[in-house]
Amino acid sequence: MPLSPPALLFDVGKVLIDFDFDIAARRLAERCDHPAETVLTLFDDIKGPYEIGDVSDAEFVRLGMQRIGFRGTPAEFAAIWCEIFTQNEAMKSSLDALAGKLPMYLLSNTNELHKNYFLREFAPFGHFQDGVYSHLARCAKPGEEIFRQTIEKFGLEPARTFYIDDLEPNIATARRLGFRTFHYSFVKHDRLQAELDEWLAGQGIG
Repeated sequence: MPLSPPALLFDVGKVLIDFDFDIAARRLAERCDHPAETVLTLFDDIKGPYEIGDVSDAEFVRLGMQRIGFRGTPAEFAAIWCEIFTQNEAMKSSLDALAGKLPMYLLSNTNELHKNYFLREFAPFGHFQDGVYSHLARCAKPGEEIFRQTIEKFGLEPARTFYIDDLEPNIATARRLGFRTFHYSFVKHDRLQAELDEWLAGQGIG
């Protein structure tokens, strides 16, 4: 059988885009009687289940509003929950240059509200063919199952796939499964670009 083509696999948060939950905390605190410093702790026991699909969007919003006594509508609560992301301009430039050269996919621990928001609001996501998301996969990184689902869904050959993530446990799982990996941070973007250029050249992609 022919080998699968070389591919790129990206984490989302703190890689393709930045996020800051303190933004949501401050805005939520303005609409309830809990301080910004502690309001998000009231979500601790539902965030995890929400990210693996055990809690629906509607249930998360309902429970979240109830937990903090939110003074506003479900739509306002959902907007505050989502409006925490900003563009990683360096990565945007890299993705623009890579567009159309090889398949690119997403692998993210996320929830439906966040997924729909970042796919809609940030143009670089238009360069990706598809993604695997924890709330739909019903499992999460750094566990192996979500990686195996990704390999199967996209027909990836790990040895020919370059995976980028900001969390070392996720990188460790990917490396164990045979992926070429890069442990990303915003300050290491130039180093990523150099390693990526070298890898692409080795795959015959200019």
